[in-house]
Amino acid sequence: MAAKDDLGRAGEARAAQHLSRSGYDIVDRNWRCPDGELDLVAVRGREVVVVEVKTRRSDGYGDPLEAVDARKRARLWRLAHRWRHEHPDHATGRVLRLDVIGITGADPWSGRLVHLEDIR
Repeated sequence: MAAKDDLGRAGEARAAQHLSRSGYDIVDRNWRCPDGELDLVAVRGREVVVVEVKTRRSDGYGDPLEAVDARKRARLWRLAHRWRHEHPDHATGRVLRLDVIGITGADPWSGRLVHLEDIR
């Protein structure tokens, strides 16, 4: 596995830990369909939260949160609706929300973590 992939997986693991400690139940990781992939899907209360995780070693190429532009958000919403349709056991009666977690640092476990909730 490439170093970039290792960094991304470690970032997703830290993001999942952060969410769990914040009261979320992780119900899916790296869910794939022909249209793409969702990093994390979590449930908290009456919400299903789709979480995009962006991990960077530094901010030399910009803040990782900036990588989730309007086009990426639109694709994530399409995937989120598809996930919800395919998982009625978790989704029925719950509101769908999209979050982004950005992690910056050489070590994803100690880098700066920023969690943006309910992005549009």
